[in-house]
Amino acid sequence: MDQRSANDHADATSSEHVLAMLREHILAGKFAPGERLHQDRLAEMLGVSRTPLRTALATLSQTGLVRYESNRGFRVREFSIAEMKDAFRIRGELEALACRMAAASISHEDIDKLLRLVEEGDRLIACGNLQEEALTPYRQMNVDFHTTILNASGSRWVADFVHQLHSVPLASDRIIMWDSYEIIHRSHDDHHRIAKALADRDAQRAGGIMYEHIAFAGEHLINRLKSHPDEFLRVPVDAEDSEDSRRKSKSRKRKTT
Repeated sequence: MDQRSANDHADATSSEHVLAMLREHILAGKFAPGERLHQDRLAEMLGVSRTPLRTALATLSQTGLVRYESNRGFRVREFSIAEMKDAFRIRGELEALACRMAAASISHEDIDKLLRLVEEGDRLIACGNLQEEALTPYRQMNVDFHTTILNASGSRWVADFVHQLHSVPLASDRIIMWDSYEIIHRSHDDHHRIAKALADRDAQRAGGIMYEHIAFAGEHLINRLKSHPDEFLRVPVDAEDSEDSRRKSKSRKRKTT
């Protein structure tokens, strides 16, 4: 390999590394929807040069995770409540399908891995409350759990389509609502039941629990967004929700006059 080819290969590898880091930060909610991505600050935060960073941002704009505005730069893409509902519904259907496909042929190694991940989750929430330092390892456990099932399905189509849905950050398996022990405990109990159903080769039960697992997460997150829109992320209000708000506002005015 000549020096020019070596440099091109190094640039490509660097861009892929920056792309992976930046994508994970966005999916994990470290940047809010609509937030401007200042290249100088990002380069300093990630410890990279601007060349691979610009390449990574351009790639993310093509996949829909960020958007480019002329003379204003890159911003994290915003998604409406309706879009997030759709993303959760479709993700639920696809991951339920992955469970049903995996149940027929999942390996003993993958079953053992799922059971180890469930045990790790048990350990992380065993104290009966949510410790801040446990959030990152719990999030990784959750990602590994879902990824293991997607891979065990044997279908690249299903895995790729779910991967695309993660471009809607709040519908990503990286997002964990780490503020209620009861919610986390309930969600992790789903992990137990999904792993057991797969170990029992019960395709319908595994798929049904997975769909409810994702549907519940979506409902909880969207309800939180509607009741506390400024608490953690900025989300544009749908037209139908705006109309509901106007009707409620008029009703309140009538009641007070």
